[in-house]
Amino acid sequence: MEEKNYITPAGHERIKTELLQLLNLDRPEVVKVVHWAASNGDRSENGDYIYGKKRLREIDRRIRFLNKRLEVAVVIDNSARKSGEADAEQIFFGATVTYSALEGKDAGKETEITIVGVDEVDLEKNHVSWVSPIAKALIKSRLGDCVTIQTPTGPTEIEILDVQYL
Repeated sequence: MEEKNYITPAGHERIKTELLQLLNLDRPEVVKVVHWAASNGDRSENGDYIYGKKRLREIDRRIRFLNKRLEVAVVIDNSARKSGEADAEQIFFGATVTYSALEGKDAGKETEITIVGVDEVDLEKNHVSWVSPIAKALIKSRLGDCVTIQTPTGPTEIEILDVQYL
């Protein structure tokens, strides 16, 4: 049995948008090029045909992958936490957490991360997967808690300074 693919509503929308782009725009355009190239005759030395077929395989592979990810996707909506109906100080999937290291070379430095699905990871935006070591350490802790995380240089104690659901 495949593991569930937890995802934020924005991440789900991005995957659907990419899938529709591939199905409705990219693939039909490449099919036209391949059809035109095939009608030119000899396919063995026809660069447009060879590249077009290769690009079609890539697009089809990506379409299959996105369809599989959407089939097992579980969209996690934090609207109750955003509106204050649920506890917004406890960290769960979709939280944006600001923390500070209590020791080591980064002591006192504030870091902000957002816990997202594995398909949404973007380290430039500080979006980390819910299965990452830092997210696993933070999940279910609360604002003001001190948590120990495992880093490549060893265990580090951090303090949770802020929790938001955006």
